[in-house]
Amino acid sequence: KDESRRLLSAREIQGKDESRRLLSAREIQANMVGIKAVFAKYLTFGKASPAALMVDNSDWLDDLDYIPFLRDYGRHFSVNRMLGFESVKLRLEREHALSFLEFNYMVLQAYDFLELARRYSCSLQMGGSDQWGNIVSGVELGRRADGLELYGLTTPLLVTSSGAKMGKTAEGAVWLNEDMFSAYDYWQYWRNTADADVGRFLRLFTELPLGEIKRLEALKGEEINDAKKTLANHATLLCHGEKAAAEAGETARKTFEEGTSGAALPTLTLPRAALEKGLPAFDLLKRAGLAESNAAARRLIKGGGGRVNDSLIA
Repeated sequence: KDESRRLLSAREIQGKDESRRLLSAREIQANMVGIKAVFAKYLTFGKASPAALMVDNSDWLDDLDYIPFLRDYGRHFSVNRMLGFESVKLRLEREHALSFLEFNYMVLQAYDFLELARRYSCSLQMGGSDQWGNIVSGVELGRRADGLELYGLTTPLLVTSSGAKMGKTAEGAVWLNEDMFSAYDYWQYWRNTADADVGRFLRLFTELPLGEIKRLEALKGEEINDAKKTLANHATLLCHGEKAAAEAGETARKTFEEGTSGAALPTLTLPRAALEKGLPAFDLLKRAGLAESNAAARRLIKGGGGRVNDSLIA
């Protein structure tokens, strides 16, 4: 059972050339705990109705019999059409390996939708636009197998005014989990928003009244920084809570306006001997947890992502 869960956790990265690392059952369980903790900030989990429910697809995938599954559900999928999905076409056109396991992921996701409809009367699946093909496959499987009327809703990829994908920094991904990306770093991410994005992001990532947003996005010059701080405060409040948002804002104020260190500012303690001997910048970045390895730290510096007191590290 553990082995089947490990294999079924493999996913196809839409539009990328490499498949995800296979996860162990223990890693999957840890991920589920982390995911639920994030969503619990926005949803209410419990037995009451209405309440959010988190389920594990191993409840129905682990006990599948291969031949009966192919007979009952495989006949509803066209390989010709599956090969036409953009994610598959890109891999094949670039002559990158596409395993049978990865190719079957869309079948398993479609079957998940069918089981969710059967067990929990789930009729709507939501996801990013890169999941459109997989979601539509589930909608069609529900109709063909059980005569169900299912629906899909996808959202476009979020990009900045410059066209860059959101959710990335020079140091890596912007996580909603505080153990992966601190509330202070999250606050700073929004504080560093480009002027042209402030109004749109206030509408997307805060619950401020539209009248107040209109006032904030009309600010010019140095005053636009007040709008960015408001964006950072309210976006962080929604993700990490009022206390964490207030501490992050106060730390930023003390650090950048008073020149002192706030309580939420990450710190690193080093032995005096190491400092006297001298530390390469890449080593310091690695020790501070800003890079996973010396090589990654060097790449970060080379790409202009390393700064000391706002000065680029050469």
